[in-house]
Amino acid sequence: MKKYVYLFSEGNANMRDLLGGKGANLAEMTNLGLPVPPGFTVTTEACTRYYQDGQVIAPEIEEQIYEAMAKVEKIVGKKFGDMNNPFLVSVRSGARVSMPGMMDTILNLGLNDVAVEGLAKQTNNERFAYDSYRRFIQMFSDVVMGIDKNKFEKILDEMKEKKGVKHDVDLTADDLKEVVKRFKELYKQEMGYEFPQDPKVQLLEAVKAVFRSWNNPRAIVYRRMNDIPSDWGTAVNVQAMVFGNMGNDSGTGVAFTRNPATGEKKIYGEFLMNAQGEDVVAGIRTPEPLDKLRETMPEIYNQFVEIAEKLEKHYRDMQDMEFTIERGKLYMLQTRSGKRTAAAALKIAVDMVAEGLITKEEAILRIDPKQLDALLHPTFDPEALKKAKPIAKGLPASPGAATGQVYFTAEEAVEAAKQGKKVILVRAETSPEDIEGMYAAQGILTARGGMTSHAAVVARGIGTCCVAGCEQIRINEEGKYFTVGDRVFKEGDYISLDGNTGYVYGEALPTQEPSLTGDFATLMEWADQVRTLKVRANADTPRDAAQALKLGAEGIGLCRTEHMFFDEDRIPAMREMIVARTEEERRKALAKLLPMQKGDFKALYEIMEGKPVTIRLLDPPLHEFLPHDDEDIRSLAEQMGITFEELKATVVKLQEFNPMLGHRGCRLAVTYPEIAEMQTRAIIEAAIEVMQEKGNTILPEIMIPLVGEAKEFKYVKDVVVRTAEQVMKEKGVKIEYKVGTMIEVPRAALTADEIAKEAEFFSFGTNDLTQMTFGFSRDDAGKFLEEYYNKNIFESDPFAKLDQVGVGKLMKMAVELGRAARPDIKMGICGEHGGDPSSVEFCHRIGLDYVSCSPYRVPIARLAAAQAKLKEKK
Repeated sequence: MKKYVYLFSEGNANMRDLLGGKGANLAEMTNLGLPVPPGFTVTTEACTRYYQDGQVIAPEIEEQIYEAMAKVEKIVGKKFGDMNNPFLVSVRSGARVSMPGMMDTILNLGLNDVAVEGLAKQTNNERFAYDSYRRFIQMFSDVVMGIDKNKFEKILDEMKEKKGVKHDVDLTADDLKEVVKRFKELYKQEMGYEFPQDPKVQLLEAVKAVFRSWNNPRAIVYRRMNDIPSDWGTAVNVQAMVFGNMGNDSGTGVAFTRNPATGEKKIYGEFLMNAQGEDVVAGIRTPEPLDKLRETMPEIYNQFVEIAEKLEKHYRDMQDMEFTIERGKLYMLQTRSGKRTAAAALKIAVDMVAEGLITKEEAILRIDPKQLDALLHPTFDPEALKKAKPIAKGLPASPGAATGQVYFTAEEAVEAAKQGKKVILVRAETSPEDIEGMYAAQGILTARGGMTSHAAVVARGIGTCCVAGCEQIRINEEGKYFTVGDRVFKEGDYISLDGNTGYVYGEALPTQEPSLTGDFATLMEWADQVRTLKVRANADTPRDAAQALKLGAEGIGLCRTEHMFFDEDRIPAMREMIVARTEEERRKALAKLLPMQKGDFKALYEIMEGKPVTIRLLDPPLHEFLPHDDEDIRSLAEQMGITFEELKATVVKLQEFNPMLGHRGCRLAVTYPEIAEMQTRAIIEAAIEVMQEKGNTILPEIMIPLVGEAKEFKYVKDVVVRTAEQVMKEKGVKIEYKVGTMIEVPRAALTADEIAKEAEFFSFGTNDLTQMTFGFSRDDAGKFLEEYYNKNIFESDPFAKLDQVGVGKLMKMAVELGRAARPDIKMGICGEHGGDPSSVEFCHRIGLDYVSCSPYRVPIARLAAAQAKLKEKK
């Protein structure tokens, strides 16, 4: 019979796929002889089976759970539901990769009306027993049964108010008995039946709840953001409870072997005396720094430091550990590779190479390329910062600088971000339900919680600036405002957060660009030594090109010439060209645009100093350059000296039912060859002039967009070649240049061998190739894609992460066909996928020469390309 349940003593760290990260590490710590409360893990395969069986737990799995439970009862010498010596457990989820706060935990399971008395006797602490019971009822009702936890909080708050106390710990045993009674009444009112008293029923319901939570909305969002497949499933860990809330010789904490914000080699953490683990992580009470433990319990502190060092050496990585002290005895509840900021990740990787713990190759593979994004983000302008006065200070939970408008709920934050606003999400404390709002925000500010609270951990993971535990702010969520002293900040008001210091400013502060030095530069150097895939940038302006170069780009893979025509001083000539009735009029207007285009290309060539520059000929439909409502048409007609009717007729004529598939790309050059002539002349003249003025060798790459037929490409290429040769003859200079195409129409991929006979390079325009392969428009897909994620049809946005199965198959085919026809053909990708790590790895695998992405994603692509090479060696 298949084994679905493993005792901690039966597993090890290599069984991560089966036992999940948490279960595998608990097993490993047990094997290392560390003080781990005993327990067992229900495997990820049991979760997958649960969904296959229509969300029921199979009888043989149920049987294995009860068998494992009996074995653990024997180890600890206690019985489930026993009146004299009750056995209590925690039930936690644990997928094979860490998903902080995404899944639900249940503590004190096994308590009922009988066991609570047994616990009171056993511990000689009635208050503690009833506190544990009320916590369990609340967690079970919320996590397993879906009753709103605020209804329970309300009862608790009413009780504290009635007794005139501020904190939960100030309630007496009798107060808590009353709370338990009211909690059970609420449960019955909500569910229609009594709170379950059989511990076995409680356990099975809890296991099912963890399995269900694998598919809750926030878990689905987290998986999509982090490329985690939905069929992995989660394991469930059932572990003997140890109690940090037994009095002042008990406590609970979270610690890291190095600082997760800076990477400094020093144990860093927080703890609370007389509390349970959830209190630290949920940020309900603000905890003490770990150094305080050295003063209050030096022996425990030293034992913990020794264990922490042992774990870091064993796993050869920074560890994030949870521990509980029960009546002066230390227990380890979990260890995992700690989430860390991008700056910390780089420092830890570079330091560990220097310490001889890991190799350079391992250091490269340790860094999540997407995390680098956080280091490519702005900081505050130092001058503005000097003058600014902070209004409050919290904990610097995740670095960076953020300025934006205040919003108080995740939904409103998402809405405002969709309207293009910069958002700061302000919450008393965040919970996993807020995940989408946290992704949409520039920064997160919480009034409660520590450096290991949900807000802090998630913000660090996604590279968003966060200030946590800012106790000076008073939030009124219903009134949509918060106060600091006598100042009031309403929804929509601007504030700024400094995630490096924890300061909050009551104004919008200007930010400045990052620079790449120190550990970042070291790691990038290592990555560049390894990778074979080149990295270019998509850049249309000298500013973008300079930024790309600074970030390590090896050329420009896409310059979109249409972006140059929207400037105020150019659009009149562009519009003149569009409304021209004859070729002669069109050429006259194009002659005005020629010096402007040439100037643009010269500026790019000068900055790139001989590195390759791929320039795409005009791509969008012409109607995009014209106004659409009558008032604007009338005023433009006056400016152009033509009648309203004439201009209106042109606008109507150019309108298309489906512009994406309309008169654009190479189709414009086929209809109006003079446009391609003007652009080619500008490209070649600019190259010759920069070579003569600066002495750089320039190799222009002229890219014809949206080709779907080899003859279509040949027609435009002939126009380009004829013009280029003409210019060189006029200038008396010969230069090399290449003419290639974008592969963005599926037919181009299917006939790539025909096109490659004429084209000297291919660049995959995966934005359009994705639209045409799926048959949906990028602009409209947002309306229905959400449903595709919720229903597990899609796991990720195909416009953000390349669809390797469909679009990827077309690309692979085009590479093979193209190389068969022209072995030396150069191939790259210039869609936004060029900066997505998993897409970069795919491009490496199919043998592209380069990827091109937006300037800020260049370091991400460089690291991803190095990782792709190292994974290939494995």
